[in-house]
Amino acid sequence: MGKWLGLGVLAVLVIFGLSIAGSYNSLVSLDQAVQSQWGQVENVYQRRMDLVPNLVETVKGAAAFEKDTFTAVTEARSRVGQIAPGAMDKVINDPAAFEKFQSSQDALSSALSRLLVVVEKYPELKATQNFRDLQAQLEGTENRIAVERMRYNQAAQAFNTKRNSFPTVLVVGFFGGRFNEKPYFKAQAGAEQAPRVKF
Repeated sequence: MGKWLGLGVLAVLVIFGLSIAGSYNSLVSLDQAVQSQWGQVENVYQRRMDLVPNLVETVKGAAAFEKDTFTAVTEARSRVGQIAPGAMDKVINDPAAFEKFQSSQDALSSALSRLLVVVEKYPELKATQNFRDLQAQLEGTENRIAVERMRYNQAAQAFNTKRNSFPTVLVVGFFGGRFNEKPYFKAQAGAEQAPRVKF
């Protein structure tokens, strides 16, 4: 009887150990997917950062007196650039750092939108091939940003779902902050309101 009890306890321990190993491996795999997708998000944001100086310089030539707009774009780009590369590694595991990152990117998006509104006043600028090329690249980049943010949110959702599912939720506690919940990208403040169009 004692032999069977010992084998039963051993079987339970083996099953428990395999469950922990399986949960850990699943979390590692999903965490790597989130990190890979985060790299894509950073990549498209970097592409936008690289386009901004060319766009600003092109517009400056035709709209030299729109200094407030240029200053806003330059300052927003500078704030985005102030996030240290080492801090970027922690963004997806720290909701506060993620919020700061998203806020600085949203500010740059707003400043670029204002810049493109200013351009509407200058038909001769809109007619130049250089500006049209830059505008098309920027629009393409903004679309890529939206797609990569959506893909990141999907990867974060898969990770968070697995992380918070039973029995994985019990295993997570053994590994400290290694498997923190991943934050999501959210819409900019005020995005829920339709823009006003005046003619």
